[in-house]
Amino acid sequence: MRKALRWLLALTVFLGTLGTAAGAATAAEPEPTDIKDRLLSIPGMSLLQEKPYPGYRYFVLNYTQPVDHRHPDRGTFQQRITVLHKDTSRPTVFYTSGYNVSTTPSRREPTQIVDGNQVSLEYRFFTPSRPAPADWSTLDIWQAASDQHRVYEALKPLYSANWLATGGSKGGMTATYYERFYPRDMDGVVAYVAPNDVVNKEDSAYDRFFERVGTKECRDRLNAVQREALVRRGPLEKKYAAYAAENGYTFTTIGGLDKAYEAVVLDYVWGFWQYSLLKDCDTVPADAATATDEEIWNSVDTISGFSAYTDQGLETYTPYYYQAGTQLGAPTIHFPHIERKLIRYGYQPPRNFVPRSIPMRFQPDAMRDVDTWVRHHARHMLFVYGQNDPWGSERFRLGAGARDAYVFTAPGANHGANVAGLVPDQKSLATARILDWAGVSPAAVAEAKPLAGYDAKLDVRDAEREPALRP
Repeated sequence: MRKALRWLLALTVFLGTLGTAAGAATAAEPEPTDIKDRLLSIPGMSLLQEKPYPGYRYFVLNYTQPVDHRHPDRGTFQQRITVLHKDTSRPTVFYTSGYNVSTTPSRREPTQIVDGNQVSLEYRFFTPSRPAPADWSTLDIWQAASDQHRVYEALKPLYSANWLATGGSKGGMTATYYERFYPRDMDGVVAYVAPNDVVNKEDSAYDRFFERVGTKECRDRLNAVQREALVRRGPLEKKYAAYAAENGYTFTTIGGLDKAYEAVVLDYVWGFWQYSLLKDCDTVPADAATATDEEIWNSVDTISGFSAYTDQGLETYTPYYYQAGTQLGAPTIHFPHIERKLIRYGYQPPRNFVPRSIPMRFQPDAMRDVDTWVRHHARHMLFVYGQNDPWGSERFRLGAGARDAYVFTAPGANHGANVAGLVPDQKSLATARILDWAGVSPAAVAEAKPLAGYDAKLDVRDAEREPALRP
């Protein structure tokens, strides 16, 4: 009897142990090793598409974000991100243009320099990353920075090496605002051609810029074409009306074809210097007074784009104009070479480019706060500007409190200015600092050269072209 009881007890213990082991095996399922599976194991992350590219894995994803980070219970929306995956052991560059995200594999300059991964984020309210219904009061720089913060927190366990934030134009502003609100996230920031409109009503720096940019010959040629386009307003607006009818363009938001026409023409000189180089002056009609209507039209259309202020042209960029009219500010310039009688509206405010159904109220303290923070607290930050880019007229500057931070200007460069275009000493210093912030080897830092070779498809070097020159 005792033997039978001992046998039964031993069998019970054995079966219990077997069951526990089986349960443990089930509970401890192996972690996914493929990067796609690891990305998709993140709560709220879903795959839209994977695209092949040699040497990388490239994913287009959606990530679930709160509409309002202060009140996460008030709904969510899907925000697009892309991941250009190199290796989880490499540094990661966090890029945003401040607009829509491109779903074509690309690599920003810091990503090439550090030979790393790149995470790119679509800015909130740029479709399809727009909450529905759209509560426009949640479109501000803190909410957008909080979007980046949540993406970083979700991906940092996968990409545990150093992170750098970057962006150009509005993207450079975005990277700066992110650093201001979440200064412990990134190991460094590289902000390209980032405007800094601290006092929205004080824009004299832009007027001074246009008085001396380039050469007098080029300035005179551009000014003459701009003036002539207003002198010939009658016949050219007829051409504009036919162009709009042919393409189905309308002008409800801005308030009519006449306002749209003048807005395009007044952007002409700004647009040239933003996107062109001094050598491109040869493409501008040499004698505007004797040029044909077609020549004047083509020059203005090529540089400014007559579709920019149509309802269809404005719609994509409503979130930008909303932000310009609520926090970022927008430039106002004067045109001393044009008689006042030829200008009916002048530079129009952002309010004119946003549907009236969307309420707007300007917050003058938003940019002052960021500017003060950068001057006194900037750490591991690099700002790069172009000598001939109008947007650099009001730029970020460093104060006594800044540490290991720099502001450099690329000679002769436009809105596409980059580290590669700096003078040799500054280029070496900037490259070395980026590599150091990325945490690569001291030998690579000392060599101060990009760790990845140039790839003509991946490494976009052109200025990021935005509508009608309001970055």
